[in-house]
Amino acid sequence: MSTTSVSSSVLLILLSFFYLAISMGASSLTHHGDFIKCLSDHSNTSIPVYTPQNSNYSFILQSTMASLKFNTSTTPKPFLILTPLKESHVQTAVICSKKHGIQIKVRSGGHDFEGLSYISDVPFIIVDLFNLKKIDVDVNSKVAWVQSGATTGEIYYKIAKKSKTLGFPAAICTTVGVGGHFSGGGYGFMLRKYGTAADNVIDARIVDAHGLFWAIRGGGGGSFGIVVSWKIKLVSVPPVVTVFSVEKTLAEGATSLVHKWQQVAHELPQELFLILSLGVVNAIPKGNKTILATFASMFLGDAKKLHAVMQERFPELGLENKHYIEVSWIQSVLLFDGFPMNSSMNVLVNRPQPKSLAKAKSDYVKQVIPQIELEKIWERILKDEQTGMVFIPYGGKMSEIAESETPFPHRNGTLFKVLYLVYWTEEQVESSKKYIKQIRRMYEFMTPYVSKSPREAYANYRDLDLGQTSKNGTASYAQAKVWGSKYFKDNFDKLVYVKSKVDPDNFFRNEQSIPSIPIFRDYFNITM
Repeated sequence: MSTTSVSSSVLLILLSFFYLAISMGASSLTHHGDFIKCLSDHSNTSIPVYTPQNSNYSFILQSTMASLKFNTSTTPKPFLILTPLKESHVQTAVICSKKHGIQIKVRSGGHDFEGLSYISDVPFIIVDLFNLKKIDVDVNSKVAWVQSGATTGEIYYKIAKKSKTLGFPAAICTTVGVGGHFSGGGYGFMLRKYGTAADNVIDARIVDAHGLFWAIRGGGGGSFGIVVSWKIKLVSVPPVVTVFSVEKTLAEGATSLVHKWQQVAHELPQELFLILSLGVVNAIPKGNKTILATFASMFLGDAKKLHAVMQERFPELGLENKHYIEVSWIQSVLLFDGFPMNSSMNVLVNRPQPKSLAKAKSDYVKQVIPQIELEKIWERILKDEQTGMVFIPYGGKMSEIAESETPFPHRNGTLFKVLYLVYWTEEQVESSKKYIKQIRRMYEFMTPYVSKSPREAYANYRDLDLGQTSKNGTASYAQAKVWGSKYFKDNFDKLVYVKSKVDPDNFFRNEQSIPSIPIFRDYFNITM
């Protein structure tokens, strides 16, 4: 079973696999041995397999499980975890999962807010791709092949080892797994200059079918098959980039500065990414709670050029020469991810997955929120202190790419994206419910200020509050349209069309996967 790229029309998972009849239901799988025998029968080499009886089972399961709220005694567990060592092992996992009627969950990193890559309400296995993390960088051609189990940090490390003037526009957080990140779009601090990570994917190793390459670059992970590797286009970065971070409280004019940020951040030069985070701190010296607005930036250029831009476009921020730090692009990656100045880039390789108790939601803003309305938002944040927000600026390259170019539709007309985050430390169920209610209240409160018809959301910040499929991972078109239109807007129907063509049996599915609808396959002829 050979594998090659999409463009050369040879299949990773042979197209016929999608049409295999499910010959045995999950209920008839009486023990792990049946499945393991199937793996042995279909693979020439041994595939690492972990059952609940293996001493390393829990370690493997939890290794890239970032969200601790899914690491409980009552959380459904896979009856097997497979950790493929080569692409053919992935093929074998698909064959045996179909044969035995077992749902397959594919995990490539662990930054999964709703745990859709490693939990299920029906019998399932996990195919964990962490061993498939090879990265081949071709500096001369300015491309790289990256396997799905690699992290964005490992990509940055490999590029920086070979070039000081090449980079890649992917995640700010460097422990994000490539497979899920690219599948949902993926953004970072070069978003405004080069677009999303998916915008810079030029090939992939997966089953080949009409429209599929379009679908996997932003259509969300887990719906169409298993992408084992991606060919990405590297981008140019200058030898010197400039960063800064400035904090302002309400007493220091944060409200007017946030109001001004909304007007200018999306219109700044493409080389400039100015992100804004909002949270609660104790005011000094009084100690009462106040809002803290943090303006952090990465500029593809030197400090002199950045200062000139800021003085012209956003002088109210009061930046001085002391605020600017000139570094290499790879150093800026480390700084944005919270590492101390002058940290070695070796920390990007084989890092453990950070763990937290958290819930996230997202929004898109199309119109400037008035200053008086910002003051109402501050009141809401101060009531629920754990809920913070991050404003991610758009404009630049994002306004130049058509909404239909990839499934990721949030393009021209978007001022900024909102990421809502709530963290907590108490592991009790009631504590989790309390904090989740907080972020839901914040989300509801923001309704007047964000996009409408649909109220848009980012697919990589999966949010089951927006709706989900039935227990076994299937959904009607109407059910899926509720959340699908928020993630993909008008591209949702195209994704349903592709899904219905390449996976008519809906084998690849999760609680928010694209549904397979027979009428789309048989009667629709959607232009891709």
